[in-house]
Amino acid sequence: MPAHAPRIMLPFSRRGQMIGLLGGSFDPPHAGHVHITREALKRFGLDAVWWLVSPGNPLKAHGPAPLERRMHAAREIMQHPRVHISDFEAQIGARHTALTLAALRAERPDLKFVWLMGADNMVQFHLWQDWRQIMETVPIGILARPSARLAARASVAARMYERDRVPTSHARWLGHMKAPAWCFANVPMLAMSSTTLREAGKW
Repeated sequence: MPAHAPRIMLPFSRRGQMIGLLGGSFDPPHAGHVHITREALKRFGLDAVWWLVSPGNPLKAHGPAPLERRMHAAREIMQHPRVHISDFEAQIGARHTALTLAALRAERPDLKFVWLMGADNMVQFHLWQDWRQIMETVPIGILARPSARLAARASVAARMYERDRVPTSHARWLGHMKAPAWCFANVPMLAMSSTTLREAGKW
């Protein structure tokens, strides 16, 4: 990195900690995001969760609200001492998860990362750029969402990596496992989405 390049800012975490990464546009952030974050902390034995508020989602046709607005809203709704809001992807100019993970691991090789996502994302995971690289880079914790449980279990990614599925009873050790490793956690869910809030004019 050139000497004049701005310093990358990441949430503080101690060496050896296990960090859950919840990426997304958060357009807007809502109680459902808060709920799965708290569940992930418990289910996967995480020391902290970082919300990675993305500049934009490559799979969506329209861009999200301004990043500053979404960051502010995220900090307002997600108030927990072990949850941190980050614009890391904007800092490094990344729009794809594989690049984000590579950069995070380069910046903090002393941390253990677990990628977190809802079951609805598992359904379309095979459409993500370099999705197999993601699967084979970090363990993945999947949290159930309404109406997506069966589809997630039947997804392309789930079928291709069936042998790497970790039983729910071992969820707390997911972050200690070598990728590929993924665990599907059924949790009580809130039927809420950012799309619904936008369409209702509440954002």
